[in-house]
Amino acid sequence: MKVAGFSFIRNAIQYDYPIVEAIQSLLPICEEIYVAVGNSDDNTLQLVQNIQPQKIKIIPTVWNDSLRQGGKVLAVETNKAFQAIPKDYDWCFYIQGDEVFHENGLEKIYQLMKQELYNQKVEGLLVNYLHFYGSYDYIATSRNWYRREIRVIRNDKNITSWKDAQGFRWTNKKKLKVKLSDTFMHHYGWVKSPDKQLLKQKNFNKFWHDDNWIHQHIPNEIFDYSHIDKLELFHGTHPKVMQKRIEEKNWKFEIDLSKDNRKWKTKLLDAFEKLTGIRLFEYKNYILLN
Repeated sequence: MKVAGFSFIRNAIQYDYPIVEAIQSLLPICEEIYVAVGNSDDNTLQLVQNIQPQKIKIIPTVWNDSLRQGGKVLAVETNKAFQAIPKDYDWCFYIQGDEVFHENGLEKIYQLMKQELYNQKVEGLLVNYLHFYGSYDYIATSRNWYRREIRVIRNDKNITSWKDAQGFRWTNKKKLKVKLSDTFMHHYGWVKSPDKQLLKQKNFNKFWHDDNWIHQHIPNEIFDYSHIDKLELFHGTHPKVMQKRIEEKNWKFEIDLSKDNRKWKTKLLDAFEKLTGIRLFEYKNYILLN
């Protein structure tokens, strides 16, 4: 069984993306990792090339900055990396530039890939998500944050990145049939110093909105992390590859955990999920197999 990783990135240094840690987290189970590196205003290309040159395959790309609806450009760049993976690979492990896979799940997901290798009913694998917010000490726990997504897919080029690259579907828009792995992806997209987060939001929202919307909705001052529905303290462990980045954190984030900005309907649905483990009315961009 052969496993390849794939990702995309642009301006990782400027916007403080943990792309190095993201790629490092997959290296133990991937023979190669294909990275679509977009035209950047910093040294992102060199940063990625230096991770582990013998295993990292660079696909230089130029982003279409005119694509400013629905985050479509992110899917376009994801597909460039996926399409570059040779046919002799069986499974392809996707990771985004602000995600890091926990090493506790490496053996589990690798064994699940082996188990389902010849079961053509299984077209992909789901991973669980932890969404960190403000700092590495807090996680967002409201149902407004997705709890699972497809991150392992078969090496079938009829599979394509879906909408804003959050998940995958077949090119005919049919959902993939997937199995859930007992593993966790750590999402750090909302963990940056307030000044870096502001820069990121101004840039990132260009892939969804026009300049007028950004001017109206994104402040010019420091980013305000207080506009969040509900947070909880994180009591688990971070991936080992994140240790240095966490130690070098240079900002303070404090929040009153009793603060709850959720709507009453969200509170009821969250309470039901906490009691039963069932998330009612959950959006699923996949078909979950038993």
